[in-house]
Amino acid sequence: MPPPDVSQPVGDRGARPITVLLADDEALVRAGVRAILSSDSDIEVVAEAGDGRQALELAFRFRPQVALLDIRMPVLDGLAAARELAVRLPGTAVAMLTVFGEDEYIDAALKLGASGFLLKASAPQELIAGVKAVATGAAYLSPRVARRVVDRLRALDVGAPQAARVAVQKLSARETDVFVLVGAGCSNAEIGARLHLTEGTVKGHVSAILLKLGAGNRVQAAVLAHQAGLVPQGP
Repeated sequence: MPPPDVSQPVGDRGARPITVLLADDEALVRAGVRAILSSDSDIEVVAEAGDGRQALELAFRFRPQVALLDIRMPVLDGLAAARELAVRLPGTAVAMLTVFGEDEYIDAALKLGASGFLLKASAPQELIAGVKAVATGAAYLSPRVARRVVDRLRALDVGAPQAARVAVQKLSARETDVFVLVGAGCSNAEIGARLHLTEGTVKGHVSAILLKLGAGNRVQAAVLAHQAGLVPQGP
């Protein structure tokens, strides 16, 4: 079997697009996802990898804004790659590619601080929106993934929704407004625009929210928002 394809840097298109590393051991999946992302002029896939070890090598070489990693890959899986990126390349946001039903992997990725979870069967617009969201520092959970995560957590801890509602009471009214938008996957800029706040003020509110709720990152805060019933569930 030939080694996985590795793309070369793409030339400058003028504006500075979001740079993405795509890692999946299935060439057809990579080709499909790359075609979708490349259809948006704001996104540039700078490298591809067929396993987790190669993904790390390319990430350190290209330093992309977003690493889009398949959860299950040979040599080194997406979770192990995400763990190493979090330590050695914190400036790269990690989003996981998954298939519907890989709940245990999603749980593990949440604990590692992954910023996004995208289903391989997602609509093209959802893949693009997810990459753009995590590139701006927002959390992004595919709606079906978010519902599965919350349902799974509820099954593991029947008191989780009530505990989440109690935890939210620690927040001020303005922090609650910001928290709901974090749960909806909004970036700091989007939250600021909706609430008429500066990005610096939003960032301060988000830091306070994470501290008060004991959440390690925005994705964990988003899950709490879903558990508390503050984020409307899509179809």
